[in-house]
Amino acid sequence: MANEIKAPTFPESVADGTVATWHKKPGESFARDELIVDIETDKVVIEVVAPEDGTLSKIIKDEGETVLSDELIGQFEAGASAAPVASNKSTPAETASTSEASDQVLSPAVRKMVNEYEIDPSLIVGTGKNGRILKEDVQAYLENRTQQAKPAAAPQPAPVEHGERYERREPMTRLRAKIADRLVEAQQNMAMLSTFNEVNMAPVMALRKKYKDEFEKRHDTRLGFMSFFVRAAVEALKRFPEVNASIDGSDIIYHSYQDVGVAVSSPRGLVVPVLRNVDDMSLADIESGIRDYGLKARDGKLSIDEMTGGTFTVSNGGVFGSLLSTPIVNPPQTAILGMHKIQERPMAVNGEVKILPMMYLALSYDHRLIDGKEAVGFLVTIKDLLEEPERLLLGL
Repeated sequence: MANEIKAPTFPESVADGTVATWHKKPGESFARDELIVDIETDKVVIEVVAPEDGTLSKIIKDEGETVLSDELIGQFEAGASAAPVASNKSTPAETASTSEASDQVLSPAVRKMVNEYEIDPSLIVGTGKNGRILKEDVQAYLENRTQQAKPAAAPQPAPVEHGERYERREPMTRLRAKIADRLVEAQQNMAMLSTFNEVNMAPVMALRKKYKDEFEKRHDTRLGFMSFFVRAAVEALKRFPEVNASIDGSDIIYHSYQDVGVAVSSPRGLVVPVLRNVDDMSLADIESGIRDYGLKARDGKLSIDEMTGGTFTVSNGGVFGSLLSTPIVNPPQTAILGMHKIQERPMAVNGEVKILPMMYLALSYDHRLIDGKEAVGFLVTIKDLLEEPERLLLGL
């Protein structure tokens, strides 16, 4: 009797998904909890695993097709597989078949790296579940290949004729398409405005330098700048509740909590996982949360719940060298804080010129709800808290 393979249950914020990759073909067997198919939504890639041992009998939804929550996507015959699951190691005679099998268990992020660096997946030892190749395995292979490669024997790419022109077309991922839609929606539906200020980072940098080793030893996480900015933003949000609010039709929704989204770059694009109830978090909790989200984003392991909601967002373009930008608000939020590169500049201090590490701050906000007075006051509050970080401890 055929058993059903269904798409996962999507939350209300996700309307549908797309079949990204079938890791099994009809007639192929699998073990319980083995990855069968990836479903890509506009937020995350969801892995569908086998509920029990069996053999895939039919694919109903092919790769690229749209699926709804709990929709039937395939069928399988239950029962222990006659053939054992293929080992990740192969003999020379099995290279071709192993290469094909390895290609079937590649996540979208790994597949992109393999294609970009033109790697034969059969040469990579997978350390994931059931021998699945992880992104770290590809990186380890590349590092090992670089160390062993000799310049004289290194394969050279095919020569390109002088003046040759070419184009490459590929479809947008659902995440990239969703990002594009939301950015256009924000600019069309909001009265968006940005205000700027600059902050002297010397006090925070001195505090970090003095305590970073002890902090890491005590809390098992690095002390970065993001935790100071997130903590300062929360204090400012409590003083300016309009910046923490959202608009729903003709109503204003004020939030008694501060859930801060942290923009993170991933192989699939920009994602914004959310730190919940940040007012109850210490600097160590914030740093650990951001680090964990960064690792999950890199490996494509962020859940939909971790990326849903948020009352305010902090984006750090400075890690990529951005000196100044105007970030776009992530609706239904009404404001976003943009951090930038720390750069030494001559500043006038008490009638004297001093070289100080300065950072430009940008606050983009929805002028329908937030007036200039509140926006400027919010940004000045963050500036004051960072230039005198003891205020964060004293609640001043």
